[in-house]
Amino acid sequence: MGSIARPPRASVAAGVAADGVICPSSGMTTESLDSLVGPSDPPPVEIFNRDGRTAALLICDHASAAIPRALGDLGLDAGQRRLHIAWDIGAADVTRRLAARLDVAAILSGYSRLVIDCNRQLDDPTSIPQESDGIGVPGNRGLTKAMRRQRAESCFWPYQRAVEAWIEATRAAGIAPIVVSMHSFTPVMNGFERPWHIGILANRDRRIAQPLLEALRREATLCVGDNEPYDGRQGRGYGMMVHGEETGMPFALIEMRQDLIDTHHGAEAWADRLAPILGRIFADRGLRRSTP
Repeated sequence: MGSIARPPRASVAAGVAADGVICPSSGMTTESLDSLVGPSDPPPVEIFNRDGRTAALLICDHASAAIPRALGDLGLDAGQRRLHIAWDIGAADVTRRLAARLDVAAILSGYSRLVIDCNRQLDDPTSIPQESDGIGVPGNRGLTKAMRRQRAESCFWPYQRAVEAWIEATRAAGIAPIVVSMHSFTPVMNGFERPWHIGILANRDRRIAQPLLEALRREATLCVGDNEPYDGRQGRGYGMMVHGEETGMPFALIEMRQDLIDTHHGAEAWADRLAPILGRIFADRGLRRSTP
């Protein structure tokens, strides 16, 4: 079965420049951009394979460990800034490889979740964490409302607006897009050795989660979690609740264990494993017409 085609590129995202950087026309003023993200900083959002012809989107909320120069090191040493508290290790690598194999677009966040978490509502206490996995984050303490708003305008909203623009453009072309959020998790948490190789998270909408689970569980050597190691039914994930359930679009979240994808070889192996499964799901026209 063939893939569902995307609308022309020109209709995809107002306010997104050719290099994938969100422009002031998207709602962020030049003043707020310059005040935190400087010219030598990476962009707040990356759009990979923007001309992808399949009407499905991969998003990666925790793709980067980068911190804007204006924020220094947030009071953390170099080793701490490369831990899972800062980003989802390996997730961006798998995301880009999958996007290339499936000819889909991918949108990846440009900054560390320690700056601001792109998978949390802005009023969530963990949106800008003062502590993560027992490690204090001095640079996140005592922030004023203006400082928090500055981080959101510079690093959170550019990413979310890019995802929203892609979904709106695809729907405007009369196509129901599919969105899959890519994440990774630590092998051990609070002393518990997590047995899962991969987990699929969903809330009420199981249209993608169920076929994903069924396909993965056909591989006898895999330990596959259903709403593990986190529970998508808790409703804390911004992507699942806003880009998925509020729009009614088919949405699922994939969690891969980090020790399996923390090398390029591991990331490639998991992209190879997931590509045919997701390819069949993306080509399923009935799934797009169904309701959660």
